[in-house]
Amino acid sequence: MKSALSVLALGFLAVGLAPRPLVAATASASFGVSATVLATCLVSAAPMRFGTYTRAVLNATSSVSVTCTNPTPYNLSLSSGLTPGAPVVTPKMTGFVPGLLGFAPGSTSQGTAQMLGAGTVAGAGNDSAQTLSVQGQVSAGQHVASSEYGDTITVAITY
Repeated sequence: MKSALSVLALGFLAVGLAPRPLVAATASASFGVSATVLATCLVSAAPMRFGTYTRAVLNATSSVSVTCTNPTPYNLSLSSGLTPGAPVVTPKMTGFVPGLLGFAPGSTSQGTAQMLGAGTVAGAGNDSAQTLSVQGQVSAGQHVASSEYGDTITVAITY
């Protein structure tokens, strides 16, 4: 019996001395995450080419692309051109000879007429390119010398 009791005692002792799993402890910390998205807009424009003027009405378009961050509001406007003496409402193209060929850009595919000067087209960015078609017209019956005529219209975007 002594031997059975010894075996039993040794068994309990072995169980008591057996390695026990350690209890894990956890410490934690947190940190803030932030980012700033600035309102930005990009604008580009294709040339408006009227072609050959024969004293008949000429129509042409320019494609203007506006890309603004979502939901940045913007206003797009057109300058009156670089030709000296060209009024805001009737810009003129200059030629290699004295003379001016009048044209009228300004209406857009969105139906907003005359963006020249103080007029604008409003929109809001959506992170994708938005395309506007700007129409222009050279009126009929202008008496000008034969030459190539041109001007530069600046597309401005305010946001």
